[in-house]
Order: sequence, then C-alpha cells, then structure tokens
Amino acid sequence: MKNRSLVSINDYSKEEYLKILELAAEFEENPNQDLLKGAVVASLFFEPSTRTRLSFETAISRLGGRVVGFTDSSSSSVTKGETLKDTIKMVSNYTDLIVMRHPLEGSAKYASEISSVPIINAGDGANQHPTQTLLDLYSIQKTQNSLEDINLFLVGDLKYGRTVHSLLMAMSKFRTTFNFVSPQELQMPTEYKIYLDNLGLKYFEHRDFENIIPHADIVYMTRVQKERFSDPIEYEKTKNAYILNAEMLEGTRDNMRILHPLPRVNEISIDVDEHEKAYYFTQARNGVFTRQAIISSVLGLK
Repeated sequence: MKNRSLVSINDYSKEEYLKILELAAEFEENPNQDLLKGAVVASLFFEPSTRTRLSFETAISRLGGRVVGFTDSSSSSVTKGETLKDTIKMVSNYTDLIVMRHPLEGSAKYASEISSVPIINAGDGANQHPTQTLLDLYSIQKTQNSLEDINLFLVGDLKYGRTVHSLLMAMSKFRTTFNFVSPQELQMPTEYKIYLDNLGLKYFEHRDFENIIPHADIVYMTRVQKERFSDPIEYEKTKNAYILNAEMLEGTRDNMRILHPLPRVNEISIDVDEHEKAYYFTQARNGVFTRQAIISSVLGLK
C-alpha cells in the first residue's frame, strides 16, 4: 500500500481491508505514536466537513505529524480562479500526503494523477468516501465479531449517498445480504444493483422498514442530503421519509446495531441516542483509529 493513493474503496483488496482493520485495532489500544514526526500532511477541504476533517487532523496529530491546509474553498486561491490542477501541483510540493474533499465526482482520481504525493479521498461529490467505509467496516466487525453473513440495511438517501455506495462495494467482498430502504426518488442506482447481480449476491428493495427491521444485523441510516438537490421541492418531499425512534427497536436482534455516517438531521430520534443498540457516536470515534491506520499504510509506516 506504500505510496498508493486511496481514491476508491476498490483500490484496496479484501485482504488489505482486513489489514487496515487490524492496524486500527492496534491504534485503538495505543493511539499516540510518533510515526509522522517531521511529516507534513495537507488537509484540503473544498466543501465543509466536521467529523471527517477533525478525525483526520486528530489522527495526524496523534501520529506526531503537522497539518496545513484549508477548511473550505473560500479561504483558498480557488476564489481567485486557481484551478484544481494548480492547487494540487502547488500543495504536493510542500507536503508528504494530501487529504482532500471536493464536491465534484472524479476530482480525487484527477488529483491522484497529477500529484507527486499520495492522495487520500475524503469524499468526492456523490461518488466515493473510502475512509468512511473502512471505519464502517471496523465498526461492523467490532459489533458483529465478523464481516461475513451480515444482513445489512441501507436506509435513506441511496441515490446520492457516497457512503452507502462505497460501503456496498466493500461489503460485496463478503457474504452480505443487502436491503435497500428508500423512497422511489432516492433508490439505489441501477449500476450498483447490476454489480451485485453479477456477483450473485442477494439484495431486496423496500419502501417501508418498520416491519422488517427485526431481521437486521446492521441498520445504516443516512440523511437526505439537501445539498445534492437542485429542486428544493423534491427535497421537502423526501426529507422525512424515514425516521428511526426507540420504539421501533423493540423486538430487534440482540446483536443489531445502528450506524450513521453523520451529521444527522431528524432521521434518528434523540430517544435512540442512549439505547444500547445506538453505535453511531462510537462509530465516529472509530474514525480516528481507522484513519491512523490508513495514513500509516499509505506512507509505509506500518
């Protein structure tokens, strides 16, 4: 993995996923290691982020590295008309690694082709979010003691949700049964269903999930993303399509856990937060250890 950019979750094999998760467990046991001493990592966030940016910066700090960059494009030379190419060329002269989030699909791939240092994709539009997927795999493995034979429910925005697209691709390498729960307007794109068909993996589509949630091992909730809608009326029609509350958890499997990439709006009621099956805040914490593992692998430090 040394000096290889992480643009898509498909850049890594199943075996490499498992190696990252093994390293993440090591970092959870011992998070403060000076592996990045003397190194500089660029954090280029062309669109707003809280968890991803802060967890990356925490991971870098705990590894003894230094962070430079910007938190949104308005504080960079993009406002003066600088192209993505020029930004990446310039920043790669200063740093050992670039972590980048950008609103355009394919931007991370493009950046990896012109950068002299590895690129880690922290989200490119509605396309991919591979580091979120790896922390999701770590969270699933921790709660289920395995990544095999999981009955996985993906709920909400399956059309624009880059987290669910990446998670589907990763979990397709294991014996997973997929359940897609979404309104018609936000259903899983056809190309992902064709992909599962070609692998011979089972998937089911649902419009309602209250009656089928007792069969889930993992319920992966997502918000309806207002920023992905060009028509505000369409957003208003779908934003409250699925709301999970504590009452709905009665009769669910003992091992069932609720994940969410966050931020949430109202798709998980606050009465779920203290429930033993709510795992999304711990999931966010797992992001630090997983990103420490990814950075260490990409730079060949572990």
